[in-house]
Amino acid sequence: MEQYKGKSIFKKMAIGKIFYYEKNQTAVKREKVEDVEAEAARFDNAREKAKEQLQHLFEKAQREVGETEAAIFEVHMMMLDDGDYLESVYNIIRTQETCAEYATAVTGDNFAAMFAAMDDEYMKARAADVKDISERIVNVLSGNGQNMAEMEEPVILVADDLAPSETVQMDKSKLLGFVTRYGSANSHTAILARTMNIPALIEVDIQKEWNGKMAVIDGYEGTVTIDPDEAYLNQAKAVQQEELKKQELLKEMKGKETVTKDGRKIHLYANIGSVSDTAAALMNDAEGIGLFRSEFLYLESEDYPTENEQFLAYKTVAENMAGKKVIIRTLDIGADKQVGYFNLEKEENPALGYRAIRICLTREEIFKTQLRAILRASAFGNISVMFPMIISVEEVKRAKAILEEVKAELRTDGIAYKDIEIGVMIETPASVMISEELAEEVDFFSIGTNDLTQYTLAIDRQNPNLDTFYDPHHPAVLRMIQKTIENGHKGGAWVGICGELGADIELTETFLKMGVDELSVSPTFVLPVRDKVRSLHL
Repeated sequence: MEQYKGKSIFKKMAIGKIFYYEKNQTAVKREKVEDVEAEAARFDNAREKAKEQLQHLFEKAQREVGETEAAIFEVHMMMLDDGDYLESVYNIIRTQETCAEYATAVTGDNFAAMFAAMDDEYMKARAADVKDISERIVNVLSGNGQNMAEMEEPVILVADDLAPSETVQMDKSKLLGFVTRYGSANSHTAILARTMNIPALIEVDIQKEWNGKMAVIDGYEGTVTIDPDEAYLNQAKAVQQEELKKQELLKEMKGKETVTKDGRKIHLYANIGSVSDTAAALMNDAEGIGLFRSEFLYLESEDYPTENEQFLAYKTVAENMAGKKVIIRTLDIGADKQVGYFNLEKEENPALGYRAIRICLTREEIFKTQLRAILRASAFGNISVMFPMIISVEEVKRAKAILEEVKAELRTDGIAYKDIEIGVMIETPASVMISEELAEEVDFFSIGTNDLTQYTLAIDRQNPNLDTFYDPHHPAVLRMIQKTIENGHKGGAWVGICGELGADIELTETFLKMGVDELSVSPTFVLPVRDKVRSLHL
């Protein structure tokens, strides 16, 4: 039995086998081979293994997102049998007497460049596909790590770090907990752990040899124990039983109003990042969706999601919520949420760079596509739209003008939509200082406390070395929130909090006394926050 210390993200226990995940960092080298036919056979074996992986992904996607979305994996399987592609790989192996990894990588690069240069948009899109299948074969050939699609049972995921683009592809029903070497308590991976109600540790000296071993994450003590003995295992199971009892008690909050003992009622909504998260929001009795992080539709796609793909996602959430409010935040790409096909330049300080509304206002076609999808979906439920990273009244006016243009286009096309509430995220000191003027332009504010804390304290929330300095309870942050609520109400806007701080029950009473109208939290925090609100007398 070995125990390792880390920094806890979520206080809970997890017991299960470890799945060690390695990022694709294969450096392909050109190596000479003696037996070219054996190397060609090695390539064929890897290709068959890649087909098996793709078949598994196709079946999973069919079950979870439907036939249309799963079709991409069928395309990839077909490309693995493409005669021209195969002939190129075999030719490089045989004529250059080189390894299969090199031949596959070169072929992938050559074909991707060829597709990208074509005029036909469909063929251009195949450039990313051929790169993807080539990287998959290279990974199989090199034995590089495990694919997340290979998680066949609930596991504890161990990795150096996890980017938002990696977390979206996980089968979340098979995650018991995270353990990472790097990361920050305020990263999107940490937010995901809290959303899913699973323990997570960062800053752990992880070992590749842990793969497949039994482990226990103790989120209370901030430890992970490898190969626990029977006594420790029984102790951990007893703690889990206590956790389940507490969860059962919280279920008594379902169906009850979020109201204090002296009659002060607030709205309690849930934050989601995907259509599938709606189930968790409903299961935990959220009154609505206070934040739909629409950028995750972009993160989990290999190309810009189409208007129809977005429309179906928003429509599904609106229908599932059956008339309850659904607030969709327009895409917040940039900073730590990078998407390759956006071709964003590398920035010295991406948190202060080209992101969110700044992308939308300078790439109007992307913005209009999303707004069309949101407006079309509004005909099927109670949808509102919210613009992130606002720093000026002019930005809001420009965004609203584009929204009006889209409405006019829909009317011309005879497509139904509803007039929807418009809101802005208050995430910067600039937006706080002009919040009274902003309130006159919109229907509501949603305070994003994660970024507001970052920008108020001048602390990069992704930097683990600064976690001890990152204090969301800082008086300056709380005064920013207070000022926003007061100014919002003066200007006629209702005010909510959708950042992680909204779920901090140490501050629930403070927020209610400030006059907040709504709290939007991760689904698993809805019932604990309701329990807290109902215990208060203001």
